[in-house]
Amino acid sequence: MEHIMLLVTYRMLPGQRDTFLQEVAQAGILEKVRQEDGFERYDYYLSAADPDEMLIVEEWDSEAQQQAHIHTNHMVQLRAIKEKYVADTKMQRIAKAD
Repeated sequence: MEHIMLLVTYRMLPGQRDTFLQEVAQAGILEKVRQEDGFERYDYYLSAADPDEMLIVEEWDSEAQQQAHIHTNHMVQLRAIKEKYVADTKMQRIAKAD
């Protein structure tokens, strides 16, 4: 089975990282992601050097499951939250086989 790992970097609007994280937590988005089929890992990491940057590490059992993930209602909700607080998103995809 092909595993997919994504490294997603968010460049926040200045000073908005904590507000973004609070809104994501209030919406329960991380808990919903962790219940999805194929979920392996979905974690947020905050930069110690830059308060306007954060890294999301996602890992899924397969690309099909990751693609299904991006079409869930809670990811639609996350994109709406991102529009308010995130200035830029960069993604690196890492495919690995068992």
